[in-house]
Amino acid sequence: MINESKSHKFKRLAKSRGELVIKYLQLFGNLSNKNNYEYTDEEVRKVFYIIEEELKNAKSRFNKKKKREISF
Repeated sequence: MINESKSHKFKRLAKSRGELVIKYLQLFGNLSNKNNYEYTDEEVRKVFYIIEEELKNAKSRFNKKKKREISF
């Protein structure tokens, strides 16, 4: 991928990394099976809080607004 465009590189990496995120979220969901695992509502709340915060941080990096300047 010597002369890969930035757009192609983004699409390739976004697809593979996005698929990994989805896969691991599905695996995380498997932990909800109370026949195999024991957890409290507080433990679940803490984990999802961290996941949601990281998702917000990632999204905000794509939505950064450029500094506004006053021009005359």
